[in-house]
Amino acid sequence: MIDKNYIKSFKVYLKLERSLSANSINAYLSDIKKFEQFLELWNQQIKIQEITVVDLKAFITWINDLGMLPVTQARVISGLKSFFGFLQLEKIISKDPTAALEAPRLARKLPDTLNINEIEALIAVIDASKPEGIRGKALIEVLYGCGLRVTELISLRISDISWQNEFIKVTGKGNKERLVPIGSSALHFVKIYLEQIRVHIPIKKGFEDYLFLNRSGAGLSRITVFKMIKELALKAGIKKGVSPHTFRHSFATHLIEGGADLRAVQEMLGHSSITTTEIYTHIDRDYLKSVIKDFHPRS
Repeated sequence: MIDKNYIKSFKVYLKLERSLSANSINAYLSDIKKFEQFLELWNQQIKIQEITVVDLKAFITWINDLGMLPVTQARVISGLKSFFGFLQLEKIISKDPTAALEAPRLARKLPDTLNINEIEALIAVIDASKPEGIRGKALIEVLYGCGLRVTELISLRISDISWQNEFIKVTGKGNKERLVPIGSSALHFVKIYLEQIRVHIPIKKGFEDYLFLNRSGAGLSRITVFKMIKELALKAGIKKGVSPHTFRHSFATHLIEGGADLRAVQEMLGHSSITTTEIYTHIDRDYLKSVIKDFHPRS
């Protein structure tokens, strides 16, 4: 059994120092309870200071044999790592036995994408007779045409646009800047938005250079962009789960399917590692398989 005082202290630590919600705290305590059940089942009357990585690996084998999914196993391991890390922090144990414990490898879920017909259908339902519609067209064109994250989109400045060279300067994660080409279609709609809509908005102080503004003259919020895209997808009859990130995934997928160099796509997406970009090659392989299946006479 694990000393109840250790668990109580861990609970206080999660609440006060980690500021976790009640649900998150209960999830951590549930992970510890599972480990306690394992120790009781195997009659391992050992002190917390005596637990080794061998015991922990036996526990992982046990929950795996019970049919626990890898994603749940990974969460349980994370809970145990936090608990033993706390015990080491409090000097209850001298060495953390979870340090060498590895979580199961999780399959990377391929992101949802829109095909070009779905993207065009979504743009087609935008009501360009309204100011929000013209802004919406420009916003979607930039989002899909440049593969931006939603935060990068709403942070985009007019001064970031190089009209002559057809590039935009994007500030990504970690304030890292990158240059991304912007197509003529996106530039066309951005220009219309600037000249016909934005010029008439009373701009709040501090937002003079922001490209996309709300009615009040301040920057757009992430939630506003999410809601707008959800509503457009609903109008277009698209059944997939569509979010701003869907356009980023679609941007990358369409480039890879078209034969774009993986390093170039990595640069445009702002991925620090090419392994992150390589997820799109899996989508491309599925696409290639479908081509063989549909068109090869011997498939």
